[in-house]
Amino acid sequence: MVSNDELQYMGIIWLLQHFGWMWVGLFAVDNDNGEHFLKVLEPLLSKHGICSDFTERCPNTIGVNKIFDVNEILSTIYRPFTESKANAYIFYGESRTFLIFITCMLLGDPGYKENASYRKVWILTGQVDFALVGSQKHWDFQYFDGAISFTAHSNEVAGFQTFLQNVNPKWEKVDCFLETFWEQAFDCTLQSLQKGMKIPDACTGEERLVNLPSAVFEMDMSGHSYSIYNAVYAVAHALYAVYSSRSIYRAIPVEQGVPLSLCNDYCPPGYHKKKKEGKKFCCYDCAPCPQGKISNHVDMDDCVLCQENQYPSKHQDQCIPKMKNFLSYEEPLGISLTSIAVTLSVITLLVLGIFIKYQDTPIVKANNRDLSYILLVGLLFCFLCSLLFLGRPRKLTCWLQKPAFGIIFSVAVSCVLAKTITVVVAFMATKPGTDMRKWVGRRLSNSIVLSCSLIQAGICVMWLGTSPPFPDLDAQSMTEEIVIQCNPGSITMFYMILSYMGLLSILSLIVAFLARNLPDSFNEAKFITFSMLIFFSVWLSFVPTYLSTKGKYMVAVEIFSILTSSSGLLCFIFFPKCYIILLRPQLNHRKQLIRRNT
Repeated sequence: MVSNDELQYMGIIWLLQHFGWMWVGLFAVDNDNGEHFLKVLEPLLSKHGICSDFTERCPNTIGVNKIFDVNEILSTIYRPFTESKANAYIFYGESRTFLIFITCMLLGDPGYKENASYRKVWILTGQVDFALVGSQKHWDFQYFDGAISFTAHSNEVAGFQTFLQNVNPKWEKVDCFLETFWEQAFDCTLQSLQKGMKIPDACTGEERLVNLPSAVFEMDMSGHSYSIYNAVYAVAHALYAVYSSRSIYRAIPVEQGVPLSLCNDYCPPGYHKKKKEGKKFCCYDCAPCPQGKISNHVDMDDCVLCQENQYPSKHQDQCIPKMKNFLSYEEPLGISLTSIAVTLSVITLLVLGIFIKYQDTPIVKANNRDLSYILLVGLLFCFLCSLLFLGRPRKLTCWLQKPAFGIIFSVAVSCVLAKTITVVVAFMATKPGTDMRKWVGRRLSNSIVLSCSLIQAGICVMWLGTSPPFPDLDAQSMTEEIVIQCNPGSITMFYMILSYMGLLSILSLIVAFLARNLPDSFNEAKFITFSMLIFFSVWLSFVPTYLSTKGKYMVAVEIFSILTSSSGLLCFIFFPKCYIILLRPQLNHRKQLIRRNT
């Protein structure tokens, strides 16, 4: 029955912008509707660069007891009208309010028409159904010819014109509304017509609506009347639908549930209520819950966050417990890594056994036999320490994981560095007149391994003493899982361990590369160069890969890096020697080795 005011307000804005009227005056009826109109329109005006010069309230009625307040009303309405520089006025109110308003205008200044004609533009909202009563139809409203009025949509209704043309107060049944309207429209008394009385200004019964001025009565259906017409038909169709459904389902006891009386349907779980601008709080839209939140009841005002150990379901209507995430021995990935680690450990033990069995052969003695044993034991522990990363993190395993890995790897890389330095020193000691011979032997190699390993051990002890690793729960990294992990405690200390290992590997790579062409026994420097290239490449790519993964896959990257780098050292340094020992024993003689290197 009522048009959407929001659209009308925007129509007013567009109209003002079209004509460039940026300075306007506002008149509104003095009630709740008028307050709402001003509350909505004034911010819209400001938003679109339009200013209001003044805002005045107009009374909706003037009772007998307020007849002495006319001067105050005239001052309220007429004074800003005459003093304002604005030439465009917006009026919001009902027809009755507008009649009071223009009456006050005439009483305030009868000469207004001559003083300010054609300089004021009135913009009337659709609530004003402009119609005059009979006593006002002879008034001069020429200065309102410039009014622009918004009106509700209307349409031609079949039979409406015929009905209006046949309306007659002589009907047998005349309702009170028609009687009042007829007397006001034609300025006559209808009571005499029904009682056969003869009085002045009596209605003749021959009056016709078509003869009234359009300012008093329009023969076309107005927008308000058309809205009422549609509303009546909507109710009629609804009643018909209800009657029809009752006739079909009349066996059902009277429809069993309480009828609903809502502005809109309930918001289902997974949605929350969103206020409609300009509407009462009972009317709202249903908006989906934002990412990470849920609503598990109908008509929730807002969605709620799940607890840290839960995550929202697909439809965001419930919280689901998060699964525990850690790299287990039982899952396929854990089984695969465990199998690889155990296999490599067994291979390392076999190589160590071969070297011990053939310890007196020239190829085993070459490049310091003791360093080879220490390196093989170090590689064995490297493979075994990867198993510390598997399973649910505990306090002890978290303490041992990274410090043990750092110290063992430092021992292994220190052995490789000592081997390469031994090759260089041995070559330099063969030159005439040099004093490098005193450095040839176990003392130099043992000093290198011990000192390099102690530095790494000192860093690890400092780490464990200040901010050691500990078991931790990470509920933020993954949406549907809680990661059970070893928190490094001090990330700085962890990267110090990696940096020190990197430094040792770079030194070993550089020294081995420089000594690759020296005539040493079995040319071990070349194989050390290849092994350190693999080692350095693996740990160089470890950091970005480690930081880009989450959960158990982060642990898998650590284990993979340990196994790959250790395998590189084992393969390139010891497999060629094992090949000669087992498959080419004829080459495992001092004369053969010297001949091959010369």
